[in-house]
Amino acid sequence: MTIRRFIFTSIRTATVISLLLLLTAAPASAQMKFFTLQKDSIPVFRGFAVSFDLVGAGMATFGSYGQYEGALRVNLHDEWFPVVELGYGRANSEDEVTLVRYKTSAPYFKVGIDRNLLKNKHGPNRLYVGLRYAYTSYKVDITRPGLTDPFWHWDADYSILDYPCNMHWAEVNVGLDAKIWGPLHLGWSVRYKLRISHKEGDFGKTWYVPGFGTNDNTNLDATFNVIIDI
Repeated sequence: MTIRRFIFTSIRTATVISLLLLLTAAPASAQMKFFTLQKDSIPVFRGFAVSFDLVGAGMATFGSYGQYEGALRVNLHDEWFPVVELGYGRANSEDEVTLVRYKTSAPYFKVGIDRNLLKNKHGPNRLYVGLRYAYTSYKVDITRPGLTDPFWHWDADYSILDYPCNMHWAEVNVGLDAKIWGPLHLGWSVRYKLRISHKEGDFGKTWYVPGFGTNDNTNLDATFNVIIDI
């Protein structure tokens, strides 16, 4: 493990532990208040919404990797929002120096819940904080053009085809959506992703994971969503 990777891993672990300690150290009354619905005359079920992320779709269409992602979100009292997100991620990229090509594509899913933090829960705009559990099972192709052996003068090809991988991860997200007109909302979110478990090849860490993104040390992602309330 390199020093840089050790530092990032330590910071990530400390962050998660700190959040857990803050939650468990909070008074029981405060915890119960956080997880209860605001009491008023508004019914609990307030409909649902569908949304589509434009950032991932733009990256998948015009770049070497990205994902198409949609979501279905249930509205409970304008305060709690259980959500299911389904997507399809893809990557087809070649390193300009090594000429190694990485290719993968696969569906993924996320389930979780958001909470509206605004004091006026029933207003047209919402500020969210939420959690997600996510999973994908995917296969990767890693290939490189043949290099001529200087002694035997034959081509030495390198290829890994249809190698099975999978990943479980969690996400903490903060987001905002604003009413534009009628049922139309526009919103954005910032997400921090934390790998839970993964199965990758003996060749090392896969470069891109559908739904998770590039497999680097930042683990930060952003979305811009078109949302329709129904």
